[in-house]
Amino acid sequence: SMGIIIAWFINALALIFVSYILPGVYVAGFGSALIAALVLGLVNTIVRPVLVLLTIPVTILTLGLFLLVINALLFWFVGSILRDFQVDGFGWALLGAVIYSVITYVMTSILIKI
Repeated sequence: SMGIIIAWFINALALIFVSYILPGVYVAGFGSALIAALVLGLVNTIVRPVLVLLTIPVTILTLGLFLLVINALLFWFVGSILRDFQVDGFGWALLGAVIYSVITYVMTSILIKI
């Protein structure tokens, strides 16, 4: 549907923005950002729920903060499998994942409701 396509473009633009403000995150261009956003979306839909389920005890012990680690690891993982999207280490992945999540959440909330 149109909402999914809009969300995909928002996610790609968010990746471009993250790569502009964080020196440790690199995206080759908008086409690469579209691919990276698609792969990130698939990984977050398929892999993330399994990781969240398997790490419930750690997540409870850390009062939910371990979810940030999961998001960072997945962001870093996607950066490691795509040539035109790169993340230079866990710290950049953590920052990148947080900023990416905030931007996509806010922009999707605003634009999908229009």
